[in-house]
Amino acid sequence: MSVEPLINAPLPIQLHAAAAVAALVLGAAQLWRPKGGARHRFIGYAWAALMLLIAVSGFFIHEIRLIGPFSPIHLLSFVILLTVPLAVVFARRGNIAGHRRSMLSIYWIALIVAGIFTLLPGRLLGQVLFGQD
Repeated sequence: MSVEPLINAPLPIQLHAAAAVAALVLGAAQLWRPKGGARHRFIGYAWAALMLLIAVSGFFIHEIRLIGPFSPIHLLSFVILLTVPLAVVFARRGNIAGHRRSMLSIYWIALIVAGIFTLLPGRLLGQVLFGQD
């Protein structure tokens, strides 16, 4: 394991990776904690901000180019930019089922499933964690 590939990566990749790791940990804590209340809202807003940072920074990462400078994963960034604010609106309007469904979907699809793909050979996180090339 070596963080050297991440340290040598461009700034958008560093921000993206740091925010993703923070969101993964903070999101897991949020899932285990009691729901509702000021602490839940505070952690939730911090997590939402991290997810928006992940989505925005993703637009500046062009390691895989399939459609001009973009790849299908960039579609996920658009989805996150729409879904995170929608999930917050759901909560504020009392639609807790919609809020819960949206937030769980974001966590599992954007962080867990997409995160697994970063472990593939040749991808930066795989290089950091497993020394893959």
